[in-house]
Amino acid sequence: MAPLPRRRKNATAKPKGFARFRRVPRSADVARERPRRGIYLLPNAFTTAALFGGFYAIVMAMNQRFDHACWAVFIAMVLDSLDGRVARLTNTQSEFGAQYDSLSDMVSFGAAPALVIYEWSLRGLGKLGWIAAFVYCAGAALRLARFNTNIEVVDKRFFQGLPSPAAAALVVGLVMFMSDPDIAIDARKVDWISWCIALFAGLTMVTNIPFYSFKDVNFRKSVPFIVVFLIALGLALLAIAPQVILWPLFVVYGLSGYLVYVWRLAKGKPVSIIQTDEEPVDPSERR
Repeated sequence: MAPLPRRRKNATAKPKGFARFRRVPRSADVARERPRRGIYLLPNAFTTAALFGGFYAIVMAMNQRFDHACWAVFIAMVLDSLDGRVARLTNTQSEFGAQYDSLSDMVSFGAAPALVIYEWSLRGLGKLGWIAAFVYCAGAALRLARFNTNIEVVDKRFFQGLPSPAAAALVVGLVMFMSDPDIAIDARKVDWISWCIALFAGLTMVTNIPFYSFKDVNFRKSVPFIVVFLIALGLALLAIAPQVILWPLFVVYGLSGYLVYVWRLAKGKPVSIIQTDEEPVDPSERR
């Protein structure tokens, strides 16, 4: 008698019994294509610490502890400058980290400096005071949003408008400078100066004035000995009186963009912030 043909297994048939709970191995390609649901801890920890610095500055400003509030903003600046570099060094860049960094910057360099300067001297000006603080806060939000959308077309050597950390240092640095024991000027005597500084910082953030970004500085390149000496001298002066040294430095930087723009415009060579050569874009930093 001829043998009966064997019945072929149906590849699409569902497993029966406990076989349905058996783990099916995935190929390497499928596992590689599966999106990661986690986030990188190290760079986002720096971003969270910077966010805490901005939150702490707001709480200290509400408690009239302006010295603590100002130092919290400057510490947030240092932490914010490290998260992107840590992400690049550890190869942990992500779009989540870039967006999280922008939100942290809005709190630390947008809302916190606006509240600090308002509680310190703008409160006595009534509506004009909170309007100046709001202009600064709105300028920081618009600055960050524009940077996120223009990151691929702007020349990395320049910032399009005053970067938000420098604007924050310009505002809270004034509070530190005037609160220094050797100066000790009453906030009510400089309320209009604070008003002008807040408006200047807020409006400069949304202009097209180019500010040098220092991103093309090559630290591996040899420099003259005098440069190292000047750096050491600057660090020594900064360590002696940081409250007095920091604010004038950021005032110079805040005016540098206008000076360079006018100088190049007078020579018939306006500074272009449009990227002229194709370079890889690193979206791990938001300013």
